[in-house]
Amino acid sequence: QVHLVESGGGLVQAGGSLRLSCAASGLTFSSNTMGWFRQAPGKEREFVARISQSGGGTVYADSVKGRFTISRDNAKNTVYLQMNSLKPEDTAVYYCAARKSWSGGVYDYWGQGTQVTVSS
Repeated sequence: QVHLVESGGGLVQAGGSLRLSCAASGLTFSSNTMGWFRQAPGKEREFVARISQSGGGTVYADSVKGRFTISRDNAKNTVYLQMNSLKPEDTAVYYCAARKSWSGGVYDYWGQGTQVTVSS
């Protein structure tokens, strides 16, 4: 059974930083593209970033480009999201997800989410 468990969320002031982690089990981690998504209250879930199986490829949403960095440690089956220069509009529940394909397709597995709240 696949489990994705996010951690590292919390309350931070605008301009601050947080580092999210997502620990994966029950799947061949290094064979999966990993993604981060977020959902703010009353809004649809949106893409934040994804990273290729080897970590050599990354894609970011325009809203976080230059502020967030996605990385992974295949030896630890963990993907990270370093979030700097946080803004109140970054407040959301953040989810990690996994899929086989780099270029497209649905994400097969999802975590339960971790809350990030940025105060102004």
